[in-house]
Amino acid sequence: MTDEWRGWQEAAETALYGDGGFYRSPEGPAGHFRTSVHASGLFATAVARLLVRTAQELGGGAVDLVDLGAGRGELLTGVLAALPDIAPAGLPVRAYAVEIAARPPGLDPRITWCAEPPQGVRGLLFANEWLDNVPVPVAETDEDGVDRYVLVRTADGAERLGAPVTGADAEWLRRWWPSAGPGSRAEIGRPRDEAWGRAVATLSAGLAVAVDYAHVREARPPYGTLAGFRAGREVRPVPDGSCDLTSHVALDACAAAGAEGGAAPEVVDQRTALRVLGIGGERPPLALASTDPAGYVRALAAAGEAAELTARGGLGDFRWLMQRVAPIVPDSSGD
Repeated sequence: MTDEWRGWQEAAETALYGDGGFYRSPEGPAGHFRTSVHASGLFATAVARLLVRTAQELGGGAVDLVDLGAGRGELLTGVLAALPDIAPAGLPVRAYAVEIAARPPGLDPRITWCAEPPQGVRGLLFANEWLDNVPVPVAETDEDGVDRYVLVRTADGAERLGAPVTGADAEWLRRWWPSAGPGSRAEIGRPRDEAWGRAVATLSAGLAVAVDYAHVREARPPYGTLAGFRAGREVRPVPDGSCDLTSHVALDACAAAGAEGGAAPEVVDQRTALRVLGIGGERPPLALASTDPAGYVRALAAAGEAAELTARGGLGDFRWLMQRVAPIVPDSSGD
């Protein structure tokens, strides 16, 4: 790490993913913040149900499950554990964990560990809180109304304005995040759009899902959402490798990028998505306490976990971007 001034995208790329970067630390993301995966095994159960539904839509047979930004393999481990109860007849699954960190010891041998998503997969690609960690440039509108790149100093996170935003980044701002006036800021989501478009393109058939805190063009935050997190607490964003660096996702822009390959997008909040998958948070009937006390206690605990996953103002406010990729049907016309 140096004290040089750099754009936020370059600085965050090094701080998160470079040698000694935050995401290469032994403890992994779970050591610093609590995602839906870590909050409850019910989240993995929901993803397992989604995988089974995707397999059925594809007509059966073996399916692929790709966890993009897999942490230390927690989600895949949970899905594989849940599948026997959800698909008792068996479902052949090829599981891939996509992560830059080294494979953790003791991970289920059925999980293939890779640095890049496999190509041509058939099944479910799932990216939970991945897009928010794809580094992006940050722009700020100066007193003359000119959008300029924000430069950051690695050592302490100090900022200053740099060159005007031009080219494809300027076009992205005009389309997706117009300036709210002098002093307003924006995270230029073009790298995330491109990353999501590449991810969707790895599917030959199936469903791609991105789950993240998000906003849309009609309600962009005027000063952006760039933040740092360390050991479960929000901290000042300093790109020195000591903290997570994240910002909410312009998910409508990502949806448009993924749709360029023909994958029609659907966006719902996590509360809605999980309810469709059987995770609702309703308390069990009190009568169960007298007929099956142990079952009542288990159901009550599950209801509490489900309530956390679907809570308004919390995890339930995440957005799920879902894009289906139809299989290519060979031309049988003979032409």
